[in-house]
Amino acid sequence: MDGLAEKVRENTASIGSHRAGGFARSARRVAAWAGHPLGFLGAVVIVIVWALLGPVFGFSDSWQLVVNTGTTIVTFLMVFLLQSTQNRDTQALQIKLDELLRITEGAHYALIDLEELTDREIELIRRRYLELAEQGREQLRSGQKDTDAPTLDF
Repeated sequence: MDGLAEKVRENTASIGSHRAGGFARSARRVAAWAGHPLGFLGAVVIVIVWALLGPVFGFSDSWQLVVNTGTTIVTFLMVFLLQSTQNRDTQALQIKLDELLRITEGAHYALIDLEELTDREIELIRRRYLELAEQGREQLRSGQKDTDAPTLDF
């Protein structure tokens, strides 16, 4: 077994059957619930109930403050919760992409962990890929194949 596989196996064994931590699991569940149509329906029901209670409370400042405060608190908390979930998903996706690059013969290892480069370095690499795309389109227009693995100079 190679070194990376051994490290993954050891780390996974030490984790046991626990996958994500309590916060990560909770964040994922709340994010899934909030993005579900029933979550939206629940929010609509709360707003309707609040609106129907308006006449009961004489459309007072306190009545308005309830919905304003509630929505502000929920929005504030959801931003952090959803950002946490998105960060975790992005990290997992990056690792999967890095693994695909690692095992693909002829792949440029310089692209592994690309997100850690500076904006200038990423822009230079992006421009090189734009050039390759244009070359490929030109080849297609002239009836040639656009498949190749040209050397990239970074």
